[in-house]
Amino acid sequence: MTLLQRVEHDPDWYEPYRISLAIKANGLIFVSGQAGIDEHGRTVGVGDFETQARQALRNLATVLEQGGSSLAEVVKVTIMVTDMSYLDQIIRLREEYFTEPYPADTLLQVAGLAQPDWLVEIDAIAVAG
Repeated sequence: MTLLQRVEHDPDWYEPYRISLAIKANGLIFVSGQAGIDEHGRTVGVGDFETQARQALRNLATVLEQGGSSLAEVVKVTIMVTDMSYLDQIIRLREEYFTEPYPADTLLQVAGLAQPDWLVEIDAIAVAG
């Protein structure tokens, strides 16, 4: 039997959209895509990739902590960017925020994200603590 548990945070920046920040299931945490938004859903660093990426990674860390995990427990990450020219910054941020063994990763360029001013969105799967 699979037991699903919603990971919550107050405030929950995705509640208005009927999206769970994350779901815990069978010892794993599945985190929804995190963008460069603050706790009230407002975009930070409009036009600034690094500011948005750092905020997305902080959001990811916050959600994982709420679920009893951490960035060190991430096994798979998906990074979606609107421009692949950010690759060097992504590599630096991966090294800064993740530890060896680095998580499996999918990086892809997309035509757009949920909000037109978003430059990056990151989702992850981690081991639950």
